[in-house]
Parts: sequence; C-alpha cells; structure tokens
Amino acid sequence: MICREKHYFCKDKLPENPMLSKKTRYAMLALSVLAAEYGREPVQIGRIAEKEKIPQRFLEGILLSLKNIGMLNSTRGKSGGYYLLKDPREVTLLDVVICFEGSVSMLACVCEDQYMPCEFCKDEDNCPIRKPFSEIYRHIIDVLRRTTLADLVKEQHVNNDKSKSCMLSE
Repeated sequence: MICREKHYFCKDKLPENPMLSKKTRYAMLALSVLAAEYGREPVQIGRIAEKEKIPQRFLEGILLSLKNIGMLNSTRGKSGGYYLLKDPREVTLLDVVICFEGSVSMLACVCEDQYMPCEFCKDEDNCPIRKPFSEIYRHIIDVLRRTTLADLVKEQHVNNDKSKSCMLSE
C-alpha cells in the first residue's frame, strides 16, 4: 500500500471497472465543446473528435444517444453539425451520467431510482456497510446535480488561462 494525500491505494491493483465509462467521459468532453459554442453555429463532429481526441465513430454513437434523449440536435449539410438544445447552465453532469451509466450508486441497496435489496444483509436498516455508502451516494448526486456544462466550460477557461500564464513566465 502507498499513501497519497492520506488516501490509500493498492499500487498493484487498478480498478477493473472505472466508476465512469469511457463513453460517459467522452460525452462530457463533447458536451463541453458544444456548451462553449452554445448559441453559435452547429459544431461538426470531426471538430469535436479532433479537439477532444475521441474516435469519431465512437463519438457518433454518443451524440446520437444524447440527441435521442433531447439534449442536443443536429443539422445536415456543409455547415451542419451538433448543437445543444438547452442552455449549458441547465444541463447537469447528473443528466449525462444517468444517460450513460443509469446510476451513480456503488451499491444497489442505496440507489434511490434503481433500488434492489442487498443479497448480503439480513437487516438493511442496521447494515454497517449501507450507511456510509448511502452517504457517499448522496454526496455524489449532490455534486453532479449542481455541476453544469457551463461550469465545465468555465473550469476549462480557468485551466487554459493558468497554462498560458505558466508559458509566459518561462
């Protein structure tokens, strides 16, 4: 075990299933590009793929899923592309995660929308594992619910400004 900022990780074992799929992470990256261009011309899929280093064929499926749930739309033709249907301040990361992951719960017995009884507990109300994971679930939901695509764009601008100032000082 190694200690990194008071968190312990097993250096020989990386998670087999990351908490968020690659599809969800790519969706967030693509949506942040569309959020930055909100109110302007549609963004071509090739531009999103190139900017965020997302395989274009994979991105097509992601954008189609987002279109199917009414988060974005597209136009055809030479100047066609994708665009957000809602203001980036109204689209939360929870919306995106639920679209691709279905839930953010680590245990089905704490998930509000996809609850399943725990197969290991004799008494869920007194389960020592359920309480902390229920609290983790509530915190994750809270952060994802209050973080919007506009926040991602704002964070990206802050990070770009920091890297520019670092390059200027060198």
